[in-house]
Amino acid sequence: MTQHLKTKDILALGFMTFALFVGAGNIIFPPMVGIQSGEHVWTAALGFLITAVGLPVITVIALARVGGGIDALSSPIGKKAGVLLATVCYLAVGPLFATPRTATVSFEVGIAPLTGEGASPLLIYSLIYFALVIIISLYPGKLLDTVGHFLAPLKIVALTVLGVAALLWPAGNLIPATADYQRAAFSSGFVNGYLTMDTLGAMVFGIVIVNAARSRGVEQSSLLTRYTMIAGLIAGVGLTLLYLSLFKLGSGSGVLVEQGANGAAILHAYVQHTFGGFGSFLLAALIFIACMVTAVGLTCACAEFFAEYLPFSYRTLVFILGLFSMVVSNLGLSHLIHISVPVLTAIYPPCIVLVILSFTLSWWNNSSRLVAPSMIVSLLFGIVDAFKSSDFSALVPAFFQHLPLVDQGLSWLPPTLVVALVAAISDRLLGQKPHTAPQ
Repeated sequence: MTQHLKTKDILALGFMTFALFVGAGNIIFPPMVGIQSGEHVWTAALGFLITAVGLPVITVIALARVGGGIDALSSPIGKKAGVLLATVCYLAVGPLFATPRTATVSFEVGIAPLTGEGASPLLIYSLIYFALVIIISLYPGKLLDTVGHFLAPLKIVALTVLGVAALLWPAGNLIPATADYQRAAFSSGFVNGYLTMDTLGAMVFGIVIVNAARSRGVEQSSLLTRYTMIAGLIAGVGLTLLYLSLFKLGSGSGVLVEQGANGAAILHAYVQHTFGGFGSFLLAALIFIACMVTAVGLTCACAEFFAEYLPFSYRTLVFILGLFSMVVSNLGLSHLIHISVPVLTAIYPPCIVLVILSFTLSWWNNSSRLVAPSMIVSLLFGIVDAFKSSDFSALVPAFFQHLPLVDQGLSWLPPTLVVALVAAISDRLLGQKPHTAPQ
């Protein structure tokens, strides 16, 4: 007999997916876009929503169609290249950037105002934080219970309170936009959406969502696809509502903080202004829960992935990843963001190309002819954009400074479209690959 999920379990799966996505970056970057974009806030918001909501939801759907794993999604580029891509994605959204960032953000918002931002308080906090992450991650089969039925609803209630407050009680009026948003509000928002890491996160979480449904006895492929898609759409609606409220919060906070303040400072100033001392406690609890849920999801996903390729058990890898993330988190939030921006700028374009083209695979005689060259070109130009956003911008040849959309950080897009078009025409002309007769 085919096992179906009950309505409450489908909702729990959707809430869990939403909760897995909403981590540190999802809460701190929208207020920054809001305060910096000024009168162009909703134009910037549209660009941000495409990369921070649209692409992650499309990625979840793409993964659901192939069974939930990035290895299946990347099959057109070959197994070795697919494993390399998956490794880079898992490391970026795992122990190198996203997982440590959950600890540093929750520390800076909830603990640092009380203890100061010294190295010792962060070290003690990160030890306790990652001890909890490791303990919860050791039991991935219980994620739907611990996250979907308990932590996720708690997180959603807290986020709802913050979102409603931002809409009803703005701190002040809009202030003029920064130069970047005056020049290109939409594309600036688009590129800032990279920083949430949600598209990369979706590639990682896809298998976690599928396994959560399997833990309830669902084995039929079509049902797993259906439930994963529904969960992705629920998460997408939740993310959109959250971001819109945080854009509103940030856009009115210019009277409270400097325009260049980071998202944690903006949130803390707004909550202190609106709710007083109780607000600071509420925000600290909210950020802690949000970050903890995401850290658990990332640790589970990374441990499951690396257990397939390394001679370590899942439980051993949970400890290794947790401890490594703890060490990296002690670099501090600003340093982590500074390092992550160029890396994300480089690896996001080929991931976007892979996800979009995955919906067209049945159109081609040999999908590898289209996907592989398109991804390579997007990666090369993404690396150029990465250098431009790093401390090594002087090394970028002058030629690359004059490419179309270069000021918007999207110089990879035109050449990728050209290569994809040429590859599509070539595929039609070359026809089917010849099949070798069995020996």
